Amino acid sequence: MIYRSLVSRLFLLLCFTFLATNTILADEVADQGKALFKANCASCHNKNMIDDMTGPALGGTNERWEGREELLYEWIRNSSAVIASGDPYAVSIFNQYNKSVMTSFPNLTDDEINALLVYIQGVYDGTYGPKKDDSGTTPGTATVTEKSDNTFLFITLFIILGILALVLARIISNLNRMVDIREGKTPAPQKTLLQSLTSSKIVGFIIFALIIFGGYTTVNNAISLGRQQGYQPTQPIKFSHVTHAGLNKIDCQYCHDGARRSKHSVIPAANTCMNCHSAVKKGSQYGTAEISKIYASIGYNPTTSTYIDNYEDMAEEDIEKIFKEWIGENYKKDNELTTLDKEGNKEVERQWDGIKTSLTNPTKSKIQGPIEWIRIHNLPDHVYFNHAQHVSVGKLECQECHGPVEKMEVVAQHSPLSMGWCVNCHRETEVKFSDNPYYESYQKYHDQFKNGQRDKVTVEDIGGLECQKCHY
Repeated sequence: MIYRSLVSRLFLLLCFTFLATNTILADEVADQGKALFKANCASCHNKNMIDDMTGPALGGTNERWEGREELLYEWIRNSSAVIASGDPYAVSIFNQYNKSVMTSFPNLTDDEINALLVYIQGVYDGTYGPKKDDSGTTPGTATVTEKSDNTFLFITLFIILGILALVLARIISNLNRMVDIREGKTPAPQKTLLQSLTSSKIVGFIIFALIIFGGYTTVNNAISLGRQQGYQPTQPIKFSHVTHAGLNKIDCQYCHDGARRSKHSVIPAANTCMNCHSAVKKGSQYGTAEISKIYASIGYNPTTSTYIDNYEDMAEEDIEKIFKEWIGENYKKDNELTTLDKEGNKEVERQWDGIKTSLTNPTKSKIQGPIEWIRIHNLPDHVYFNHAQHVSVGKLECQECHGPVEKMEVVAQHSPLSMGWCVNCHRETEVKFSDNPYYESYQKYHDQFKNGQRDKVTVEDIGGLECQKCHY
């Protein structure tokens, strides 16, 4: 009977371990797919897997390519080759998206593509990540977490090991009892499960584990206090860096002109937008919906191409009339109509509601006034950072800190912006001495270059690790 009891316990433990391990491995595969999606797909495909962006929504990919998985893998690696083969579905997608060529990913392995598809399906059906509401969207503000959270994995493993330790302890206890019986000794009274769990050794171990876990959690949370790597808020206007910096090649410093001459890079004022959008009145993705928000904030009438007098004091009803007329006229022109149909009226109302909700909030009751962009990159108050020092003197490209912004449909904080990250950069980054008058005063290093005693100078060499440089 004792042996049967032990076998049953071991069998149940193995079953539990197998199921838990499968769940953990599935999450690990999806986590890998998430990283691959961010690195390769996020610049063109919507992360909610439901809405189209530059490329089609990826949700339901497995169903659409069911029975042709090998061709799907070929499509991901080289879509042009699949289109050239004449596959009807591939050609239809190509034509539907204005014959835009999808980036090829020949280096992705089968396992990586599988992980990517697992992540896409998990987000689409709600089995991975935050659960979706009835509208199909993820509730809450749009934030992105770059680092995968392994807390669930660690807790699960800890529970499994705890159960395993408890079962093994019971097995050892039973075996010792059997030995005592065989040798004719009086066996010690067998402890109940509750007595085993409340023994001094178990309680001492639990207290020790809690102290270690509490200390680790406290230190880890203290280190990450104020960090927001991956922060990606929804902005009042859907400004696409893919379109402006990527497709149209607008230089970062045309809009963020403070980066080369001051501490701050500055958020562009609406008059900077108007340098182009006084002529470009319809967007390639959203038509009049987003650009009209710029016009409404500054009082520009796009129908007459003039600024509105006394706009600051204008009633909302009069502003509504101007922009509904503008939106409606464009809808009729786009759809070759003489009067607005039912869908046209809905579109006019939708765009006007977008203008109101984007330009007003609890602290800003009027449509008129500056666009209240949400700040993404924000250093603590005790840290001094100068954009001009890095851009004009250090000759750094914006992407070195902010990542490939030209590929971001919605901008997110790319780098951690932590002290350790800055220090490592200063240790590794070479100073560009040649043809840079700023560094002429460092005669010692110039002489060492001429004498062959030195082949490079890093930011660390010129005081880049001195505390007062950033914390004076």
